[in-house]
Amino acid sequence: MQAKLRIARPVSDISRSESMYCAALDLVVLARFQDHQGFDGVMVGRSGMDYHFEFTQCREHPVAASPTHEDLLVFYAPDREEWELACDRLVDNGFVRVTSFNPYWDVSGQTFADPDGYRVVMQNAVWSS
Repeated sequence: MQAKLRIARPVSDISRSESMYCAALDLVVLARFQDHQGFDGVMVGRSGMDYHFEFTQCREHPVAASPTHEDLLVFYAPDREEWELACDRLVDNGFVRVTSFNPYWDVSGQTFADPDGYRVVMQNAVWSS
């Protein structure tokens, strides 16, 4: 089985989340929907990738974002220069550097939070499975 992964999150401002994540992580809008059974949303990612993000808002019953300090999106960037550029893009696009709740992520990485409190870790390491 070849699965695809969608990470779906309620956000307080779809346009802001779309703009921030696309610019900071070099993503594009894959699809969007309006008033689909009371929900608006946008999917961002890149064609050919096995994952994408969906940001939603419920028109009738707004759902507040409720991330914990351990809800993380972790990206591995082994090249130091590319990693530094990625960290700079996150800050330049509205993410805030934060100290990771789990100190492991601060050893070879940086943790960032978006305005809803969702966290992104840029890890300067090779992914090893």
